[in-house]
Order: sequence, then structure tokens, then C-alpha cells
Amino acid sequence: MRNVMKRWLGCGIFLLAGAAAASAQKAPAQPMYEAKDLDPVALRVLDKWPAGRIDTVKNPGVWSYEEGVLLDGMAAEWRQTGDGRLFAYIKAAVDNSVDKDGVIHMANGAPFPVAGHSMDDIEMGRSLIVLYRVTQDARYYKAAKFLHDQMQQQPKNASGGYWHKQIYPNQMWLDGAYMSEPFLATYARTFHKPGDMSGVAEQLLLMDSHMSDRNGLLHHGWDESKQMDWANKKTGLSPEIWARAMGWYAMALVDVLERMPATDPQRLAIEAVTRRTLSAVIRYQDSQSGLWWQVMDKGGQKGNYLEASASCMFVYALAKAIRLGMLPYSAGENVTRGWAGIQKQFVKPDGTLSGTVKVAGLGGNPYRSGTYDYYVGEAVGDNDSKGVGAYLLAHSEIMQRERAGDLLRRSRGKTVLIDAWFNSQKRKSADGEEELFHYKFGDDANSGYSIWGAMFRQYGLRTETLDHAPTAEDLKGVAVYIIASPDIPALNPKPNYMDAESAAVIDAWVKAGGVLVMMENDSEHADQTHLDILSDKFGIHFNPVTRNRELNDSYANTMVKIPAGAGGIFRQAHNATMKETCTITISKPARVVLTDKGDATDEGDVLMAVSQAGKGMVFANVDPWIYNEYTDGRKNPLDEDNFAGGQELTRWIVTEIGLR
Repeated sequence: MRNVMKRWLGCGIFLLAGAAAASAQKAPAQPMYEAKDLDPVALRVLDKWPAGRIDTVKNPGVWSYEEGVLLDGMAAEWRQTGDGRLFAYIKAAVDNSVDKDGVIHMANGAPFPVAGHSMDDIEMGRSLIVLYRVTQDARYYKAAKFLHDQMQQQPKNASGGYWHKQIYPNQMWLDGAYMSEPFLATYARTFHKPGDMSGVAEQLLLMDSHMSDRNGLLHHGWDESKQMDWANKKTGLSPEIWARAMGWYAMALVDVLERMPATDPQRLAIEAVTRRTLSAVIRYQDSQSGLWWQVMDKGGQKGNYLEASASCMFVYALAKAIRLGMLPYSAGENVTRGWAGIQKQFVKPDGTLSGTVKVAGLGGNPYRSGTYDYYVGEAVGDNDSKGVGAYLLAHSEIMQRERAGDLLRRSRGKTVLIDAWFNSQKRKSADGEEELFHYKFGDDANSGYSIWGAMFRQYGLRTETLDHAPTAEDLKGVAVYIIASPDIPALNPKPNYMDAESAAVIDAWVKAGGVLVMMENDSEHADQTHLDILSDKFGIHFNPVTRNRELNDSYANTMVKIPAGAGGIFRQAHNATMKETCTITISKPARVVLTDKGDATDEGDVLMAVSQAGKGMVFANVDPWIYNEYTDGRKNPLDEDNFAGGQELTRWIVTEIGLR
């Protein structure tokens, strides 16, 4: 069996050309891989709210769920654009509240309110894990562990559902689904606690079981004790269907599914709830505007209005569910109409997002009744961070849809397999557990391929990891198999070398229609001798040399120009960093894609090659150049565009598997 390690993303962990105010009804004829600037809404965040200092909340720049939702959106944008400004923004915002020892501070330096047991205070933990995974800084782990441990003490009602806060005993609110469950699911995947995932699923399923209406939508709150004045004395439910509460729940479902292993015993149940819930969301989409109403099932009634944050949440959840294979491809029409409605009704040219209800709750003082008149009477404003964060999340999915185009329909559900046997390097995580890293889809640090994994997943592909020598059974049903930089003893004391048996298995799989991708490295960092047992079968020979060295801290010698049209793979020209590479010698049936002098027509060292083998295809590169260090935008020494080049290579690979 394969060892499946699906990436959690993100948010997330590429670019849409054009202004946010433009309608997204028509995808561009040619997918755009880079743009000169960010979406106007994201640009406004960078300009008006530096380091997360939101001017529309009571305490700007402090630990809060409003801040957390905004950062979720910025993280999603970062993963889809490779713009390092967005990661820097997340880090600066979190560092306002987390000290060097990993201690979280609230407004005015107050300690974290442990006794309050507020699920709202958990939400921003997602950004902690983003920062830990990228930087490997243990202080972010310490803060995330504190929140994880806090949730282990969260009070529960008799059915096992989390109280929303200490001051709301026995009450589950849909808001809590998003505040805690994606964080807990991410923590479980990051720190190797698969048992925790069952608790995450339990909370979502409890909400579905107890809070659903006959129309398929869920009520905002449920008081199991039935003591609150707003609670129905038979069901304990609040009176109405509030759109943003449904939006929190919908986003939580798709985010948890993205993090939930395929083998999890609760996965099928969560998938069923997701399909049922989002089908109901579609039924209540306004037919004229493509948007959703504040009181969701009473559209057009006096006082009701179309609301921005919920509309963005539903566009995000629907688009992501389609990409994950949870909804039919035809539901994309609902996404398109929703996004066009958002642009038309809520987005202004300066990046202002209007139309977001500021807050809504149940009980408390002053008392909130949860009635129709209460929900439609709450204040609405511009640039509410909850709406802005939801907008950016939706935009991140729209970017992926526009980039994938019709390939999404043809590629959904196919598998991209990354090798973790010939390169099986491990490191210890902050909690002391060993984990695979180095050119892995699950590695978000400089060394990882998490950005590349996200490039594949935008086409609806599944990304998995193989931690043992490949067998025919392992490769059965796999569309793409990637081997990157096989180990040498200097990097792994016990390397697993390519051998004749493994090469024969892979060769047979390629000839049957598989797409093999070999991302080699130079002789000082990777094994060529044994990989050539495999690559020679396709007329591709990796030479044990090192070129493109970084000289005296200068990257000038590492830049490779990829001309437009190279190999029929790259439509646009790119400047790519390929540092410390080997070279390739080709023989039939292989052909040259790129040399250090230009494309295949130019003499020089061969850097890229392809080979047709039976029904399959092989792509070979002399460097693993799409790794995070040069694609996530945090380090661009010479303004290279490995991100955009990687997008083009990925699209070519996905196109190839669709032809086979």
C-alpha cells in the first residue's frame, strides 16, 4: 500500500491577471501564470492594515478571530501567487501577539483568557501552524500546542459537543466549526496525531445531526439544555438560518476534508455531509444576483439583504468542493455566478469590500434573540476583516479554477505520487517526531515541494507519497510519478538506491501510459549513477557533474533563461534559478527541451529533456528547481520566476496525463 500524505492547503500553501472588479464569468483564453500586481482587495490590506492592524475592529492588530480570518485569506492568496509580501504580512501580524518564547498575548499584553474557553480565540492558531511549517521555528509550535491543549479542556454538552464559550453553556454555534476544527485537523496532520481527527469529525457530524433543518440548511445555534430564551423548547435550536453561520460551517467542512486522510474511517461521513450541505447552499443561491441573503432561506422578504461575507464563503466552499471532487463539475456555474455577483455588488475599484454584516450572535447582554428582525437589523459595513478574509479565500479558489480551466474536469481524482524511498531524508519536528522532508509535497519549508503540490491540486489531482520501493500495485492507477534528487550517503547514511527491479517496474508503468518526472540534482547533492539505471531506459543519462554554482554569494551564475515555446512546454519566457545542477546526455528516443544556451535548436549543455516510451512520457530536469525556496516568493535574489515556470510545467504534465 502507498503511504498517503495529502497536503493540507491552503490555504491554502498562483496568480490571476486583471483587476478584482472585472467579472470572472469568462476564463482567459490562455492561462496566466504571473501578474504585475495583486488583487486590489489584497493590495488594500497591505496598504491600509499594515501588520494586521485592522482599523475596523475595536483592538487593531491583536489576537482575535477577526484577525485570524483575514490571515487565512492572506495565506491562501500567498500560496496561489508566490508573492512573498503576503507571507511577511502574516508573520508580522502573528508576531504582534506571540513573543520569543511562544507565549500568546491579547490586547494590551493581557494573558490569554484560559478560563473563557472561547473557541473564537482558537481560530488564529491556523496562522501559527503556517508559520511553523514554513520557518520550522519552535516558538510557533509552542503557541500552537498551547491552543491544542486548551481545546482538550473545552467544556462539552451531554452529547459531546463543544460549548462555544464558557459564558454560553451547553451551546454549539456553527461559528465554532470554523474557529476550531480546521486548526485541530491541521495540528493533527502536522504533528502526527491521526487519532485527533476523529474528534474533529465528531464535532462536525454532531452539528449536522442536531442543527439541520428539513430544508438542508443548519440553524445558527443549538442549546442542548433548551434553557436559553432563543432556544426552541423542543429542539433547542435558534429560530433562523443565518447565512454567515452557514458559511463558517461550509468552509470548515471543505477545509477539514482537505486535511483528512483518505483512509480515515469518518471521511465518508464527512463527505456525505459536505455534499448534502453544499447542495442546500446551491438551492438558496439568489437566481438574479448569484449571491446569498442574510437570512438565508427568506430571500426577498422585507428588510433582508444580500450579504458579502457569506457569499464569499459559499463561493470558496463550492469551488473547493468541486476541486476536491465532492460536487459535480457542473456546480462550477454556481461558482461563476456567485463570483460575478460579488464583483458587481460588493467590490470597489480601490479594493474596498462593502456589504458585510459586522456581527451577529445569540443571547448575551444586550440580548440577541436570533429572530428574523434581529439578523436583518444588525449593522453592515465596509472592509470588515471577516468579509475581506472570506473574499481572499474565495479569490484563491477562483485563481485556481481559471488557471485549470477545462483540465479540472478531465483531471479530478487522478493521482500524483512523490517518491519518498530513493529520497527518504527525515528530520525531527518540534514535538520530537520524525518526518519525511526534502522535495516532499508535505514539506512547507525551503526544502519542500508544497507549492508544487498545490499546483497539481488546483487541477483536482490527489497528491500522495510513496515511502517504499515501488511495485506494480503501488503504481496502479497513478497518473504521475515524481522522483527528485535521490539520496547520497552524505545526506542520508542509509540511502535506498534505484535498482534493476524497481527500474523495470517503473519502465513497465510508463510504457502502459504513466508520466514519469525525474528532477535530478548535481553530483554533490544527489545520486546519478543508480538513477541512470532507470533513466537510461528512456535515452536520458544524468552526468555526475556540478555546474551553475552560486559564486561569492552571487546568484547570477544560477539563472537559466527558458525561451517562450521551449519544448512545446513553456508558452512564456522565464528566468529560472537552477542552482548547482548536473547535465544530461540524450540518445533516442529522447529529445532536448532546453540547453544552457536556449531551446533545443541551440548547442550547449542539456538541462531538460523528454522521451516518449510506449504510451507514456518521461520528463527529465537537471535540478529540482520548483522547490519552495524559489517559488514561494520569500527569496527572489534576481527576481526569478520559478513560480510561473513551475505553473507552466505543471500544466504541461497535467495535459499529458489527459492525453493518455
